[in-house]
Amino acid sequence: MDWHAVFPPIACFGLSAFVVWLSILYAHRRALYDQPGQRRSHSAPTPRGGGIGIAMAALAACAWVWHATGDIGLLRVAIAIGIVAAVGWIDDHRGLGVVPRLTAHFSAAVFLLSWYVNLPHSLSVWLGLAVALIACTWSINLHNFMDGINGLLAAQAVFVLGTFAMLLVGVSSPAPLFLLWGMAALGFLPFNFPRARIFMGDVGSGTLGLIISAGVLCLAIQPGATGLACGLIVCSAFVTDATCTLLSRMLRGRRWYSAHREHLYQWLVRSGFSHARVVALYMGWNLFVVVPVLYAVNRGAVAQSPLGGCAWMLAVYSLAFATWIAGKRWCLQHAKNENKPKV
Repeated sequence: MDWHAVFPPIACFGLSAFVVWLSILYAHRRALYDQPGQRRSHSAPTPRGGGIGIAMAALAACAWVWHATGDIGLLRVAIAIGIVAAVGWIDDHRGLGVVPRLTAHFSAAVFLLSWYVNLPHSLSVWLGLAVALIACTWSINLHNFMDGINGLLAAQAVFVLGTFAMLLVGVSSPAPLFLLWGMAALGFLPFNFPRARIFMGDVGSGTLGLIISAGVLCLAIQPGATGLACGLIVCSAFVTDATCTLLSRMLRGRRWYSAHREHLYQWLVRSGFSHARVVALYMGWNLFVVVPVLYAVNRGAVAQSPLGGCAWMLAVYSLAFATWIAGKRWCLQHAKNENKPKV
């Protein structure tokens, strides 16, 4: 057995789990609880902030891969993670306004992108960087929005980061980094699923949103035509739910930035689905849609064709959009039927 290959993932899993366990004790001592409420999907006070274990293990993974590869750029990645985790930790304790949070997220995205940028500065590069900055900032907040029921975000992160690691094997040196980050998310999962002993909090959801955006960017800059399409396909379940929900609220004139329970996963829970069943539905999308499409995109002539990759990506998102609409309509109809007076 090659312990040099086996030890780092086990260490990341163990470090994450140990710090999460400590954070439970800390949360109880500080009375750091998420209280039940109309806009929440839990029924009992539950400790929060357990995502600090993910953040600490993610930083340790950066240090390990830097030691192995000598990539000094990982220092900038670590700074980005530290900024998002610190702001999330503060927000979990006393709350922060929208402006300071978004400023910190944007700053972290700048540090993250500096890891990738070694290209000639042309107009197209600067336009691409502007789009990437917005996308990274959105990813941090998107994953915060999707962290609302037991196990959903952690399970999604394990799948996404593990898939990134497999897609990058042999083509990019950061491939082991995404495996270690996936193990950090896995270390949190037993404490949050199927029963939540602690919630991730902004410190964890923000960190995962940042490093998942790092994976999409890493795929986008690899040689070949389909890297960006593959990255977006992997993230399709969460991107669709969060983006469609946001646009729906904006079109209806709602305060889109305020807390709510209008994501599809939240409507499913409100319609009687257990948290475990909803997680299974999202993982089913990953296994039965995302994985086969990734196989199709990365074989034969499609792997060399940007049009082929884009066509598959558009097909996946079209199906995801249709599924979101159908699911939301079913939930609304179910709620309407439940509210009908019984004869």
